[in-house]
Amino acid sequence: MSAVRIAVIDDHESVRLGLQAVCAAAGHRIVSSTAGVAEFLEIRVPVDVVVLDLSLGDGSSVAENVRAVSRDGAAVLIHSIADRVGLVREALAAGAAGVIPKSSPAHDVVAAIETVAGGGPLTNLEWASAIEADRQFAVAQLGPRERDVLSLYASGLPLKDVAIELGIAPSTVKEYLNRIRGKYVEVGRPARTKLELLRRAVEDGILEDIPGGPGDPIG
Repeated sequence: MSAVRIAVIDDHESVRLGLQAVCAAAGHRIVSSTAGVAEFLEIRVPVDVVVLDLSLGDGSSVAENVRAVSRDGAAVLIHSIADRVGLVREALAAGAAGVIPKSSPAHDVVAAIETVAGGGPLTNLEWASAIEADRQFAVAQLGPRERDVLSLYASGLPLKDVAIELGIAPSTVKEYLNRIRGKYVEVGRPARTKLELLRRAVEDGILEDIPGGPGDPIG
């Protein structure tokens, strides 16, 4: 794939330097390397992926950090020692695309960066553990028809094909999707995009896994 523009936010210089070397070897560019979110926001450089430390030493909230660094459309990859599942869950709920442990081999970190840069969801043991840590995280009160619509649409079918499959009008499918998104907003798990709906469907057991594999594009 083409070079990914990456920002690294971590309060340990050794981690930042290590990621810079790993990403450069893979043909990607670290365009910003900072110890905190405020410093990153001041630079205002376009990036594709922000590799964000789960817990920065400045006491900032991981949920607020995720929302702040993703405002310009960058995907957020949490880089964590992965032993604080509650914080990982907060980061995912705030919109992080996935989590990769700091103990991961270098090629796994690069693969994770490439996956989220390409718009794919990153599902792994840390992601699953964060969901399992709090069952309320995976609860959205969807009716049977709403679950049918979400299952078909999130698995990759275009809206018009969902309508044909269920024998309803496309406008009715849109109404269902609007209601589904509204219900996810109510439980603090917004799903604005098709990719986010896919993640919610997997989280809630409506889909068992990511269709076609974690790196495949969603139609």
